[in-house]
Amino acid sequence: MAAMKGFSGYRTRLAPTPSGYLHLGHARAFAAAWHRAREMAGRLVLRIEDIDLARCKPEYFAAALDDLRWLGFDWQEGPDVGGFHGPYVQSERFDWHRDCLERLRASNAVYPCACSRRDLAEAPRAPHDEETLYPGTCRPGSGGGVDPKRQSCVWRFRVPEGRTVRFRDRLHGDMAYVAGKDFGDFIVWRREDLPAYQLAVVADDHAMGITEVIRGADLLVSTARQILLYEALQWEVPAWAHFDLIRDRNGRRLSKRENSWRIRELRADGWLPEELLREPMTELMRRSEP
Repeated sequence: MAAMKGFSGYRTRLAPTPSGYLHLGHARAFAAAWHRAREMAGRLVLRIEDIDLARCKPEYFAAALDDLRWLGFDWQEGPDVGGFHGPYVQSERFDWHRDCLERLRASNAVYPCACSRRDLAEAPRAPHDEETLYPGTCRPGSGGGVDPKRQSCVWRFRVPEGRTVRFRDRLHGDMAYVAGKDFGDFIVWRREDLPAYQLAVVADDHAMGITEVIRGADLLVSTARQILLYEALQWEVPAWAHFDLIRDRNGRRLSKRENSWRIRELRADGWLPEELLREPMTELMRRSEP
């Protein structure tokens, strides 16, 4: 499946990444998408975003589906798996992602970059983390050219420096980020010949007819990047809603890399789905104290 046609009405999605066990922050964000789809009499799509092949594991994939069902979520669309809707799997869609890359190459919206991690001031970070601005070493017109047939490279999107990218977020209001200042040229295709997060999510949201993207506020800056991709690919831009992140007692955002507030452990401790999804966070923390 690549681009699908014939959509109508409101559409949103759940898009977990199986690089660890789901935690309470994921559950609350997914609940917002689940309720919004019903409020709008729309459809909810499940997509597993597993393009980071090194970190995504089958056991996390299975656990995510089990946790989502335990929490009471259902979705109206996905491949049929034994009589129920399974998820779309992003790693099965690389041909579609490559087609989108070729469209960007044809319009000169992207360029090859041979910079290694050692070449950059800081190593590239996970797609959901803040990143250092790319210094433009391989950008066309900056001096050196890169031949992707001879050198291992990534492909970067050339941002329009100085342009203010504006959008309205349903929860945060009017937002604005300046290309070249708040974010720089970003990777859309990785050195391992795999799509990067920014391109894969835009390509699949478009293909699946998503009309509103609901996710965490840590991705607000990424929204500006993705709007530029939508424009370069000449696609309609969806609506946006970014929820504030849930934080632990120390004010840190919940992480898959830590044992804090994982759905698996909370289930084992006897918590009920309705408690995890509806109780104020302060009350959950109070009740979890020894």
